[in-house]
Amino acid sequence: MSSRIVTLPNLLTVVRMFLIPVFVICLYYQSFWWALFLFVIAGLTDGLDGMLARRFDQKSQLGTILDPIADKLLLVTAFVTLSLPAIINRSALPPPHDNLHLPIPFWVTTAVISRDVFIVVGAAAINIVTGFRNFRPSWLGKANTVVQITAIVIILLATQIPLLRGYVLPTVYALVFAFALFSGIHYIFHAARLLGERPSRPETTP
Repeated sequence: MSSRIVTLPNLLTVVRMFLIPVFVICLYYQSFWWALFLFVIAGLTDGLDGMLARRFDQKSQLGTILDPIADKLLLVTAFVTLSLPAIINRSALPPPHDNLHLPIPFWVTTAVISRDVFIVVGAAAINIVTGFRNFRPSWLGKANTVVQITAIVIILLATQIPLLRGYVLPTVYALVFAFALFSGIHYIFHAARLLGERPSRPETTP
């Protein structure tokens, strides 16, 4: 693991972080197609920086910290912003205006944020108590991220395509909530397993 700061994967991660306020500005001005474009670009940089880090052996300590932070900032910002009634002006959306299922229900956004806070606080507490910091994402955690990214894409499309509203959005909301809940619970057992895999410290003789 390199200690370098300026690497191509890290630059892509920083670009992704800079795209977040631009993404929010597009949402504020009801430019949902541009917001979708920026969100997709940010998602592509997420996959590209990991691929480049492996391909050119540019994995770095900074990258392992910045990359998940950038991902969570983008997703949490998207869920929070799209939960605000002031952002999604129903009268400005293409008709019909009944059963919009927009903005995102607050209970969905609460589940997304609570899961991340729970994991971050839990990891910090374990690190303080045991010194363990080798937390790796679980398969369910990765699936949760994919579900959330897909959900934001569908929600942004639904603002402009009425066909995606009716039954699609409630299903998307239910999936996001379920994955946030179960991946958060699963991480408890995942962290316990990682702790159990730690090499035991050799006993010192007086």
